[in-house]
Amino acid sequence: MRRVVVTGVGVVAPGAVGAGDFWSLLTSGRTATRGVTLFDASGHRSQVAAEVDFDAAGHGFTLADTERLDRAAQFALVSAREAVGDSGLADVLARGNPLRTGVSLGSAAGCATGLATQYALLSDFGAAWTVDCSQAAEHLYDYLVPSSLAAAVARDTGAQGPVGAISSGCTSGLDAIGHAAELIREGGADAMVAGGAEAPISPIVMACFDRLRLTSARKEDPATASRPYDRTRDGFVLGEGAAVLVLEELQHARRRGARVYAELSGFASYSSAHHMTGLRPGGEEMAHAIRGALDQARLNPVDVDYVNAHGAGTRHHDRHETHAFKRGLGDHARRVPVSSIKSMIGHALGAAGALDAVASVLAIRHGAVPPTANLREPDPACDLDYTPLFAREQRTSTVLSVASGFGGFHTATVLTRPRLREAA
Repeated sequence: MRRVVVTGVGVVAPGAVGAGDFWSLLTSGRTATRGVTLFDASGHRSQVAAEVDFDAAGHGFTLADTERLDRAAQFALVSAREAVGDSGLADVLARGNPLRTGVSLGSAAGCATGLATQYALLSDFGAAWTVDCSQAAEHLYDYLVPSSLAAAVARDTGAQGPVGAISSGCTSGLDAIGHAAELIREGGADAMVAGGAEAPISPIVMACFDRLRLTSARKEDPATASRPYDRTRDGFVLGEGAAVLVLEELQHARRRGARVYAELSGFASYSSAHHMTGLRPGGEEMAHAIRGALDQARLNPVDVDYVNAHGAGTRHHDRHETHAFKRGLGDHARRVPVSSIKSMIGHALGAAGALDAVASVLAIRHGAVPPTANLREPDPACDLDYTPLFAREQRTSTVLSVASGFGGFHTATVLTRPRLREAA
C-alpha cells in the first residue's frame, strides 16, 4: 500500500496565525478565549469565544477579496498558502502535473459569516419578513455551499486533481484529511492539500448552541471558560480558524527531497447511528475508530505516546470520551498522556480536527505534549492523565488524534515518525 506523509503545515488559529506561533501558544498553556468582539453578543446566553485576530489586508487580501471571500475562505487560503510554502509543493505544481494534486477541505458551518451578514442586510436586520433578493451580493451562492471553500483553495494553489468538501460536523477537518490520505493510498493523487476551515462566530450559530445549552455561560473570566475534563466546566467555547496539511505519497516526497514531518499511518471513522446530539454510553463507536486506526497503522495501543483528544468540555462528552479511551487502548489508557487543545483555542467545529492534526504533527516534531489548560479540579469520572496546566517534554513517536461530532460521527487518526514503519 502507498504510504502517506505530511510535508507541510499551515495554521490560522485564535491567538496565533502561523504554525510556529500556534505551537508556542499551545506549549505555553496560554488561552485565546475572550468576550465576543465580532458582534454584539449581549443578548446571548454565551458571550465568550476564541476569535482570530486576523488582518485581511496584511495577508494580501484587497477590499474586493474580502467582499467576495467569506472569513472562513480567507482562513483556508492563508493556512493553505503557508502549508504549500512549507512543503515546497508550489514548485511541483508549477513544473509537474497539477492533475495529480488535489484538495480536501472540511467545514461544518461553511460560510456562516457571509450568510449571516447577507441575511441581516437583505432583511433590514430581521425587520422585513420578505428579503429583497435583488440586493443580494454577487457571490451569495458561494456563501451557501461549503464546497466553495475547497474550490477557492484549488484555484489559489493550482491543484487540478480530486477536489472536494467534507461536512460531517465536528469531525469534518479530520475526515477531510483521512479522505485525502485514502485518495493517495489508492493512487488517485500523489499529493493533497487537506484540512478544515471555520468561521462560525456569528449571531445565528451562537444562538443555535445557546438553545442547546452546550456552550459556556461563564463570562466573568473568559480566559478560563474552556475547561475540558474539569469538574466545574459548563460547556465548550466556540472558536474559529483553519488548519491545512500537505499530504504526499512517501516516494513522491522523497524524490523531490521534501522534509517529512510525520506519516499518516492509520485512519478510521464510525457512526453511532443513535441521536443527532446524544451519545451512546460506553464510547464503543469511538473505541472502534481507535482500534481501526491502530490496525491500519499496524500498531498496538502500547505504541501510542500521546492522545490528542476531542475534549470539547461538555460533561457528557468528556465522560464518553474517557470510556472510549479505556475501551480502545485498554490498560495503556491509564499510562498515556492525553490533552485537549480546545482548552486554549476553543472549539472550531469543522476545523477543530484539522487543528488537532497539526498540533499532533508538531508534537512529534518537537517532542512535547501540549497541556489541558484550566484543568484544576478534575472530574472524578475523567480519571486519565489529562496533562493539566503545563506542557511536558517527551519523545513522541506516535500520536492518536480523535474527533467526535453531532450526528454520531467518531473519527481517529494515527500519526507516526516515518522511520518507525520502514520495515513494515
